[in-house]
Amino acid sequence: MPKSLLEQLPEIVARGRQQAEKILESLEGRHRVGLQTREWVLPSRDTRDTDWIAAANRQAHLDAEGEGGWTNRLIYGDNLLAMAALLAGDEHTPSLRGKVDLIYIDPPFDSKADYRTKVELPGVELEQRPTVIEQFAYSDTWSDGTASYLAMIVPRLVLMRELLSDTGSIYVHLGIQVSHYVKIVMDEIFGKDNFVQEVIWAYGSPSGGRAAGPKMVKIHEYIAHYAKRYDNRYTKKVYLPYDEKYINDWFKYTDEDGRLYQRRQRGRDENGEAIWERQYLDESKGVPASTVWTDIKQIYADPRAYKANQARHSEITGYETQKPERLLERIVEHSCPERGLIADFNGGSGTTAVVAEKLGRRWVTTDLGKPACMIMRKRLIDRGAKPFLYQVIGDYQVEAARNELGRRFRVGDLSTIVLSLYGALPLPVEESPLRNLGAVVFNGKKTLVLVDSPNKLTGDATLRKAIAQRDNLMGGWDRVVVLGWNFEPSIGQSIAALNDDRLEVLVIPPDLLDRLRKKGGIEKLRGQVRFSSLQYLTIKPVRRQRSGDGEQLQVKLDNYVLLSPEAINLDEANRAKLHRVMNAEPLALIEYWAVDPDYDGMVFRSVWQDYRGNTANDDDPLRVVTEARFDVPGKEGARRVCVRVVDVFGFEAEVVQAVAECAP
Repeated sequence: MPKSLLEQLPEIVARGRQQAEKILESLEGRHRVGLQTREWVLPSRDTRDTDWIAAANRQAHLDAEGEGGWTNRLIYGDNLLAMAALLAGDEHTPSLRGKVDLIYIDPPFDSKADYRTKVELPGVELEQRPTVIEQFAYSDTWSDGTASYLAMIVPRLVLMRELLSDTGSIYVHLGIQVSHYVKIVMDEIFGKDNFVQEVIWAYGSPSGGRAAGPKMVKIHEYIAHYAKRYDNRYTKKVYLPYDEKYINDWFKYTDEDGRLYQRRQRGRDENGEAIWERQYLDESKGVPASTVWTDIKQIYADPRAYKANQARHSEITGYETQKPERLLERIVEHSCPERGLIADFNGGSGTTAVVAEKLGRRWVTTDLGKPACMIMRKRLIDRGAKPFLYQVIGDYQVEAARNELGRRFRVGDLSTIVLSLYGALPLPVEESPLRNLGAVVFNGKKTLVLVDSPNKLTGDATLRKAIAQRDNLMGGWDRVVVLGWNFEPSIGQSIAALNDDRLEVLVIPPDLLDRLRKKGGIEKLRGQVRFSSLQYLTIKPVRRQRSGDGEQLQVKLDNYVLLSPEAINLDEANRAKLHRVMNAEPLALIEYWAVDPDYDGMVFRSVWQDYRGNTANDDDPLRVVTEARFDVPGKEGARRVCVRVVDVFGFEAEVVQAVAECAP
């Protein structure tokens, strides 16, 4: 007879602790997880009315390198690996172990949730199914149900405890399906004595669609609050405004200045007469908050509600499971000191980061979904956030493979798997010491296959090396195919410059390891893996024009080619719709684009951005503007201008252009 979930819990917690301990032990090792900065975002969105204020803000952002050595971070990737990287620290930021003042997470808990993404393009709406890796992260429809959900969350909670400061608190947002189990787990990890309170968020009323069906209407969720050390935690009492009835009942009096007050007896004098004092409404703190919050309503992410209510509720992003800012404001005010550091490892729509910005706190947020990261980046830019880093897990595929195949796993093992799935036979070890080269022979033609390392971005240097090996290794080959995991955004430009028709560059599916796990091995996956082509961007010649002591740049998009639609999880009908848009209006696929006027080849510093939904410029929510005009400080000599785009599916491309000095 199978064990009940209650019987499995001790084993689940023990395994989760062991997984977390292995990660903590690896932090001092040579192969610890790191973060790569993909973009340093200096929010300065394009607007129709560019003026000296916008230019001054742009210059202020250019001069800002973060406050007190800290720069806020938006991280794309598995939160387990992100936490490992934050605990390890790097040359730019020390370890955050014991440095985080407040953690809020809203992990997935609805087993019936539909995490498909709706992508609206001009005249077309696509429905993109999540990748395997996103399905694993955003739904709990795993083979073991709630047991797998708990196995996922235990090691993450252990690492979160390591990140918390001695005065810190953690809030875990839970649905009624899993709250009781997670609370038992948190009692074990944080200690029962460090349980602070359970907040009931009663967000709605039983009306309309909520009231349909025979069951009682669910209108609440739970938020479990634990401290690192209960007696040492930071806490500040929160007060709520009086309701109208209370004001009418008690603040009945008005003074000569029109201020409302109530009379309170504070004693009697010697002759027995009552002594009264005034309590003014505008000096009253309000009603102390309880653990039942009924005054904060839910945000509905339905696209129709989004369009209808966006003007009335400016914070609506259309993201499923978005939480209202007032909810996070209350948590932050209660449990995070001024200038404190807040972390959210299920970032979603970015509410935590936005509230941290609003309330003057520092923040770091992560998410495994590219749509979530795009929404967060746009929302932060739209709200005029301070400069922040957009980062990714440095060795994501290697770490994912080690988690799946064991810590003894080596990169060569992964290359051998990829070669096999591509249909290539590995070359002898003496010809391929890294075990990343293979051969395909068909119709008398010999093709060399090179699998690049997941530790780095495939770029121009790798392509030139592959061409040299094609021409010289083992007597030469007819052609060479490079298979890569991650690419320099300028890879399209590099391929075009080489202009070599005997070179092909293909993308290894990013969810390959997850598919291997679900299929049960290489043999069951053989013949089902598709290696896709890349995408690239072209721009018109950039123009520089003197403007006072500075200069104005004019950057214009030319074309965007999405060469890898097969890598997108679409059914045939939706793929046909996508091809129609690709052929008719390729620039309509761009979700976000940004410009770095002085690219150093290492960190992309975006000082100008535009994105779909930024209707401050052209009133078109489904298209970006295709031309950027903005002022920058003057510079002698040539400028190296970099333009980077992100399409609606999260693919990136960039182009770099050297622009000659302005004419006098």
